[in-house]
Amino acid sequence: MTSPRALRRLPLHLGAALTVVLCLFPVYWMVTTAFKPSRDIQSEHPRLLPRSWTLDHFRRAVEADGFGLFWRNSVLVTLGAVALSLLVALGASFAVARMRWRGRRQFMLMVFVAQMAPWESLIIPVYIIARDTDMLDRLPTLTLVYFMMTLPFTIVVLRGFLATIPPELEESAQVDGCTRLGAFRHVAFPLLAPGLMATSLFGYITAWNEFAYANFLIIKQQDHRTLPVWLSSFHNTFGTDWGATMAASTLFALPALVIFLLLQRHVTSGFAAGAVKG
Repeated sequence: MTSPRALRRLPLHLGAALTVVLCLFPVYWMVTTAFKPSRDIQSEHPRLLPRSWTLDHFRRAVEADGFGLFWRNSVLVTLGAVALSLLVALGASFAVARMRWRGRRQFMLMVFVAQMAPWESLIIPVYIIARDTDMLDRLPTLTLVYFMMTLPFTIVVLRGFLATIPPELEESAQVDGCTRLGAFRHVAFPLLAPGLMATSLFGYITAWNEFAYANFLIIKQQDHRTLPVWLSSFHNTFGTDWGATMAASTLFALPALVIFLLLQRHVTSGFAAGAVKG
């Protein structure tokens, strides 16, 4: 017999289930459309499950011009931005959380302001700076832009994780002969694994999915564009090839999904595990 407590929680569970369905249904429709034959995609009577399955759309997507090149560009730009963001944010978060210096609060306020600023509003200033410094049509420009987009969030998160680690642990290591940098590397850094993974995931998704700057800063050198811009290549004067577009979108979303599934468990449980080991 159902308990009163379970009945009280039933609306909450139903609301959560409805939210999950609403969030996942577009993804489900994208994936199933990628496997539908062209004649069924724009049918007057859409079906939740394809009547027949085909891989022709994936073949056209993979064989499309620039697939491998744009894939490589996206990987290089994304990994470069994430690595730079983690490296700089690690030093900044250590300085804010472990050191006392004039202007520390003002610095964090500036970081929060930068995090709240809509990056779409900065396209024109970034374009002018890139044009005047001869940095248009270059992949390092995109890497630097994505680095700036992810840096404030990375600093805030790592600073929060570092503030929860007792400084006495590092002081004990220093008493045993470690330098300040050595104590941080051997004691605090392993406990930062959840924060590093969480910020890496955020930075990866941000840089991997970004479209506006990749389309706006890479004008002449088409070979330097990234996968989000490549997705728009399936639209022409005759309309949109929806099958190939959905297949390309599925391939585009797959790496982010895999990385999320790999890191999600560590993000939620890594901090407790690291604290026990420490």
